[in-house]
Amino acid sequence: MTHTCHADGCDKAVPPKYLMCGKHWAMVPLTQQREIWRHYRPGQEVDKRPSADYLRVMKVAIDQVARAEGQQGSLL
Repeated sequence: MTHTCHADGCDKAVPPKYLMCGKHWAMVPLTQQREIWRHYRPGQEVDKRPSADYLRVMKVAIDQVARAEGQQGSLL
């Protein structure tokens, strides 16, 4: 199974440890990137058990990229 970028509409394959491809990750503000890594737990991509905090900051990053690309993004 291939893991793809979590940005809306992107199907670029990325290692499971990473949330997004390089192009989309660069659109995430540095402070939010730091929050993603702060809440990342090594191995969560293997056991499929990310924390609620990780899921929350992940959603914010996905929405930030959607807005940067002119999409509405979801409501928080």
